[in-house]
Amino acid sequence: MKIGVRAHDYGKRDIEELAALLHDEDYSAAQLALPKAFMGIDRYEDITMGHIEKIREAFARNMVEIPVFGCYMDLGNPDPQVREYAVKTLKQCLFWGKELGAAVVGTETAYPHLDPENRQKWKPYMTDSVLRVLEEAQRIGMKLAIEPVYWHPLADLETTLEIIRKADDPSHLRLIFDASNLLEFPESTDQGELWEAWLKAVGEYVDVMHIKDFSLGKNRFYQPEPLGQGVMRYEAVSAWLREQEREIYLLREEMNPLFAKDDLAFMRKL
Repeated sequence: MKIGVRAHDYGKRDIEELAALLHDEDYSAAQLALPKAFMGIDRYEDITMGHIEKIREAFARNMVEIPVFGCYMDLGNPDPQVREYAVKTLKQCLFWGKELGAAVVGTETAYPHLDPENRQKWKPYMTDSVLRVLEEAQRIGMKLAIEPVYWHPLADLETTLEIIRKADDPSHLRLIFDASNLLEFPESTDQGELWEAWLKAVGEYVDVMHIKDFSLGKNRFYQPEPLGQGVMRYEAVSAWLREQEREIYLLREEMNPLFAKDDLAFMRKL
């Protein structure tokens, strides 16, 4: 297993500065969303080959791998213009990700929090977008990784399996598994049973795990927490990880620098 972090949790910085900081903080990997992570890149349209070469060199020199090129797009939006922009941008990022040497280009399937009715309404648009982007991934030989989230069109295990079956291409379609984004009712969910079911069904597609923790305050308000101090139960995930013989990246999201060292220790125990 390799331990990493969502790079822009450390703020937007110069390329060399961020690469060196992540090395000094003892991470071996980082998820990069370039417009969020680097000064001088404010949109995906700003990315140049010069940026890509500088990032690749700086991160290689600091021995920080790039498992995920983050390009989170509104793939399920019913508005055709929004959806077309999402597909076009994600296709371009497949090219940038390959040039950068990233393992996958990662995306969720929507921006807003959708109610169950709209998740179903957005689902066919999401499916069409994913399959269109996958065609480009196949053409250039890059991997697309989609991330299930319970409030998005890719909301549950059944839908995830449906997309996997339609794509029928494990060489180019992969998964980012974020257990916290699948836990709608922590008060009443048997997390051990839930994570075992997910990982038994789709674990072979999972190359990256996002690791985070949270609590629910007044009115179920979401509050990030240090790892091990919230509602998340990672025992079943840990048991699965220990059975794997291949490299899987564990990436800390919503990192607070005050607790970074403790979080690293928690992930290493996983």
